[in-house]
Formats: sequence, structure tokens, C-alpha cells
Amino acid sequence: MSSSLVLAFDCGTQSLRALLFDKKGNTVGMTAEKYPPYISKKFGYAEQHAEVFRDALYSASLKLKERCGEAWNRIAAVSLTAIRDTYLCVDSELHPLRPIIMWHDQREAVCADPMPATSVMAFNLVGMSDFAVQQRKISKSNWIRENEPEIWAKTDKYLPFSTYMTYLLTEKVIDSVASQAGHVPFDFKNRRWMDKTNIKFPVFAIEKEKMPELKEPCSVLGKITEAVSRRTGIPCGVPVIAAGSDKGCETLGTGCISSEKASISFGTAASIQLVTDKYVEPQQFLPAYPSVVPNLYNPEIQVYRGYWMLEWFVDEFAKEAREKANELGIPVGEYLNSWLEETPVGAEGLIMQPYWGAELKRPEARGAFIGFTDHHTHKHVYRAMIEGINFDLMRGIKTIEGRSGIRVKQLTVSGGGAQNDVICKLTADMFGRPVKRVQTHETSGLGCAIAAFVGIGEFPDFETAIESMVHYKDCFKPDMNVHRKYEALYSHIYKRIYPRMQLLYKEMNRLKKIL
Repeated sequence: MSSSLVLAFDCGTQSLRALLFDKKGNTVGMTAEKYPPYISKKFGYAEQHAEVFRDALYSASLKLKERCGEAWNRIAAVSLTAIRDTYLCVDSELHPLRPIIMWHDQREAVCADPMPATSVMAFNLVGMSDFAVQQRKISKSNWIRENEPEIWAKTDKYLPFSTYMTYLLTEKVIDSVASQAGHVPFDFKNRRWMDKTNIKFPVFAIEKEKMPELKEPCSVLGKITEAVSRRTGIPCGVPVIAAGSDKGCETLGTGCISSEKASISFGTAASIQLVTDKYVEPQQFLPAYPSVVPNLYNPEIQVYRGYWMLEWFVDEFAKEAREKANELGIPVGEYLNSWLEETPVGAEGLIMQPYWGAELKRPEARGAFIGFTDHHTHKHVYRAMIEGINFDLMRGIKTIEGRSGIRVKQLTVSGGGAQNDVICKLTADMFGRPVKRVQTHETSGLGCAIAAFVGIGEFPDFETAIESMVHYKDCFKPDMNVHRKYEALYSHIYKRIYPRMQLLYKEMNRLKKIL
């Protein structure tokens, strides 16, 4: 057994983690650099200076080197995973021209200039007109083009965040195909930048020359140069291997490489991802993302705000719960487990629709609670929020299964919420399928390391790598009697909420503009 190690960087919204993995999937060392998730000049804006992430990368690497001693010299490869749909403008010298616009930024472009008539006709023909208009508005490149034309004129490259972080390691403008997931002209099915002849190109209208070179996962993106070695402490000449996006690496890190498993991420944005060998759009006009496993795809449904909502709930309505948890020295989620145990299935008729942020296919949607009575308490509200997120993920898996013909047999979980046994068991009951949890909560970093080990030939394939590196330590089995109750609530109530509320949401948004 080789003693080689992989250094994986997981670049998130609120922190950057440097992790050293061995071939058994053990974490040999780890360090994290935290930073503010964003700065906001106006309501709805979310930006961050590129230097924040650059400094975090260098600092985390140097601190980990100091902690790991001799093990640092066994690094055989470096790999990186990062948040999606986050971009920055750089000039011809690759210097950032403005702060990075983050994935959860809510600004919209006006897009007063019409698209070419041929594109408009094509979108109308396939029923994509409204969707194309909305995608144009929320594409941040269009906002910069409209509001900061001097910046756009100087923009030599429009870089995905993952490309920028890879550049800091390789000094090359290059990235993984599997890291592309955002509002740019990327052809997800064919895994390449769009040609101008593609009917979707005018939505983004970013020339190929402004985008990075792409390589398939497990390819060598570059090597650590002498200059990078001085900044990071990583030995000169170590190859940097292409991995994928944070969600894609999470899916791989939980051992999902076949269609019988689905990966649930209980993160800031909650999601459910499947693995398919054919390109299957999870919903009409929404792409399936390239998998970290070459030639596979990850159709995904996302709850935009996800477990962010639970932090919001505690901060705004249950601060005493955080205070109690701090007194006991336990995570607030663990303290709140008692609230779940004290309330019944379905929160006695209280149901939440978790659209706290704009949904791609439901841009007018808002969050909603229905079913309040005089005996509901804050504990019922908390339970309804957990169940509401899961109800929408249930909607997601049912949608993808219906479109693909796949039947998922088991679920894996990752993200902050996955560390909670009560939530994992509740999830198994709601989905009616076993839920498995792996040996580490750093599943995104683990998936990133798996891609690197395969890329340098330490494993012949992903199946062998997963057998060695992914270990299921917990399995939560569903209570099918409880599942039938949840299935009834989903079928008779939850899935009917949005169709009946849609017109009210549209009217509410219209009134908001004039009130």
C-alpha cells in the first residue's frame, strides 16, 4: 500500500479547509480559515474581495504544513473543490477588477437590449421564453455589462471561482469540466463552452476567449511552481488534479457513483443529486451537471436557502436555544433535537414551503407556512421547517426519478445537518429509504481527494477508490408506518401548495413594487 497523500482544498462560502487524506480515506491533517460569507453594499448584494480567498488558501496551506510534519513530504497530488455559480472579472494581467459576485447575490440586470430575433423565435418555439428572460436577468455578467461598462470593457477573462483558485495553485487559467455549474455559456450535455450558434448563447453572450480552458476530471491541470511553493509550502512539482464542484465532490465523497444511490446535502443550500450515465435534465431546461466521474452526469434539485433557514430561525426567533446550547457545550442543532422528539409527525398539521430565496423555475415563489392553530408552538415551527426542506427534496427525487426512469434504493447524507442523528432518522422515515452516513463530515474534500488519487493512478478506477476510501459508519432505516404518513402529507398537501399559491405570489411581488 502506497503511503502517498493528497492535499485537498475545499473552498466554501464561509471558510476554506485544507485537508490531507490517505488512501484509506483517513484525514491525516486539517486546518480551516474562516472569513465573512460576503459584504453587501446594498440589500440583496453579496460580494467578497478575491484577496480574502487568496490569503485563506495560502494561510491554510502553510498552517497545515506546520502541523503535519513529515507527512507533508508525502503529498503526491493536490486537488481543489469550490462553491458554484460565483465569478470574477480579471484584466489581461489576471488582476481582479472588482469584488467577486457570490452565488447567493440577488441583483438582477434590466436587459433592455433585446436578444436576436432568431433566438427569441427559437425560445418561443420550445416554450423557453420566460425562462430565458429570467436567466438573462440573474446572470451577473449581464448586470456588470449594464451597470459597470468600464469594468466589462477591461475584463479579459470572466473566471469561475474554481478557476481563480486553481490559477493561484497552477498559475494557469484552466479548470475542470465538472466545476462548471452556473450562469455562463456552458454546454452541459457536451461538456464544453457553447458555440455562438447555440440558441442559449445570447442569454449570457460571453465569448469563449473570456472563459478558461477546460479539462475532464482526473486530468493534470498543472504543477506547483516555485513561486506557488513559496506561498503555500507545497513541494514544487506536485501535480494539481482536476476534481469538480462542491456538490459534485460531496456526491462522490459519499460513495454515489451509480444510479441506485442519491446524495442529499444538508448544507447552506440543500440539494439532492443523482448519478446517471445519460444526460437527463432534472426539470425541463435545467441542466444536469457533469459528474466528477468522467462521462457521468449529476441531475440535481436544490432548495436554495436550505439549512441556512434553520440558522435564520434560531437567530431571529429562538436565540434562547443557542444560549442554552452554549451553556451545555453542545451544538444548537443537538439541543433542538428535543423539539423534534416532543412534536409529532407532520407538526400537527403545520407545513412549510421552503422558498426563502428565488427558485430558478419559480422566480416569484416565497416561503409559506400553512395550517397554524392556537396550539402550535415554536417547537412545531422548527419541526415544520425540517420537514418542509425534506418535502421539497422529496419533490426533487420524485421529479428526477420520473424523468430518468431511475429508482433510487438508498440515500447518503452530508453537510451540517447530516451530523444530526435525529434529522437523519427523520429523513429515512420521510423518504422511505435507508440513509447512510460516511466516516467524515468533510465529504466534499474526500470526493476531491478521491478524484486526485484516481488521477495519479493510485487506484485503477473510481469503484476501487471508493471501496478503499469511503466507509459507511451509520445506517438509519426507515419506519415504513411513519413513511406512509409522510407520503400522505406530501401527496395530499405539500405538492399542491405551490400550484395554488403561485398567482398570489405573483400578485404579492407586483404589489411590493408599488407599496
